[in-house]
Amino acid sequence: MQYQSQSVAKLYFIAAIGLFVGQILFGLVLGLQYVIGDFLFPEIPFNVARMVHTNLLIVWLLFGFMGAAYYMVPEEAETELFSPKLAVLLFWIFLVAGALTVLGYLLVPYATLAEITGNKLLPTMGREFLEQPTITKIGIVIVALGFLFNISMTILKGRKTAISMVLLLGLWGLAVFFLFSFYNPDNLVLDKYYWWWVVHLWVEGVWELILGAILAFVLIKVTGVDREVIEKWLYVIIALTLITGIIGTGHHYYWIGTPEYWQWWGSVFSALEPIPFFAMVIFAFNMVNRRRREHPNKAAILWALGTSVMAFLGAGVWGFMHTLAPVNYYTHGTQITAAHGHMAFYGAYVMVVLAIISYAMPILRGRAAANSNKSQVMEMWSFWLMTVAMVFITLFLTGAGVLQTWLQRVSDNPQPFMVVQEQIAIFYWMREIAGVVFLIGLVLYIWSFFIGGEEQTVNA
Repeated sequence: MQYQSQSVAKLYFIAAIGLFVGQILFGLVLGLQYVIGDFLFPEIPFNVARMVHTNLLIVWLLFGFMGAAYYMVPEEAETELFSPKLAVLLFWIFLVAGALTVLGYLLVPYATLAEITGNKLLPTMGREFLEQPTITKIGIVIVALGFLFNISMTILKGRKTAISMVLLLGLWGLAVFFLFSFYNPDNLVLDKYYWWWVVHLWVEGVWELILGAILAFVLIKVTGVDREVIEKWLYVIIALTLITGIIGTGHHYYWIGTPEYWQWWGSVFSALEPIPFFAMVIFAFNMVNRRRREHPNKAAILWALGTSVMAFLGAGVWGFMHTLAPVNYYTHGTQITAAHGHMAFYGAYVMVVLAIISYAMPILRGRAAANSNKSQVMEMWSFWLMTVAMVFITLFLTGAGVLQTWLQRVSDNPQPFMVVQEQIAIFYWMREIAGVVFLIGLVLYIWSFFIGGEEQTVNA
């Protein structure tokens, strides 16, 4: 059954994809600046392009998560959204605030931006991924509280399911841990210690609950497998996620001045972090193999299966590759970190948002259950182009990182940073080519929604 208030999700999904395109364009600018140092300088310096690239990633994923919640929760709770008008109002506030912040990064020197936005009153700026002006952070908190109120009230007045409760726990955790972005102590060790309470406990903690809930919802819809079976899997995955992810924060504490015991805690629990992602792979493929219906939205099924595999590779395998303290001692801060980050974010979060959009948008646009076969073929081409491109981006960055680690830190005659960067430039060029292929895949994904044809219906 469809609920009228689910339609607000469409706004969030469209904004998410638009911001995703912006993120990739700035990624390509960054890639060129690695090999052509003065590309677009001084108009867009490297530090500004990087801020925009990473901030757009966070913001568009948040739009995606919020859209997913607005679509899923009425269906899970079997009731209309508490306040669709509030959802639309918060959408425009969030979108305008995000756009003004990005324009601020691009048009105003960062120090001036800090001055005119009142950073002296409550200093929060200048930290990686949390560069947003203080007033933007306050705006994010207001939007998050309004969103959580809307979602929580909807769940309270309707049916409570494991999926909606796990989603709600993840969304509340996202909001609570963001509050640590306002804590900016003068002591650098303390600053980094609590900075990871936002960054790590988001992406390796509460965001994984959101990922699990969205994936479970899509799999229920496209496979027809009993809800009880999927919910049991979901409980196991989130338990493993929280146990390994929370204490696994220690792998960021190795070299920032914290006590030595974090090297043991971080290494042991980080080594266990691939387990929930491996469980997710088994879960997704098992549910699809046990499906009780042939759902016509093959593209959404492909995205769901791809999410589990790429999340396991990016977050699990590439994370494990350099998470043990004796290995991390040499690889910390090299391109190996960038390789892991790219594939992990794409596999775990980008793909699951694209999966829920792929499933929900045809329905939101009045189609029976899926886009036409012609449209889905285009979308599946986009899946393979983006996914293969990301695999190559990861491999090229891994090659660059291994060589960088050897030449700069391990060999008998360690070389200076910039000398090494010149020697690994070939990997950056290949990464840039793969990035262009990724953008082509994203364009095809968007284009697929505009291809007409015969609507698809669900076969029982």
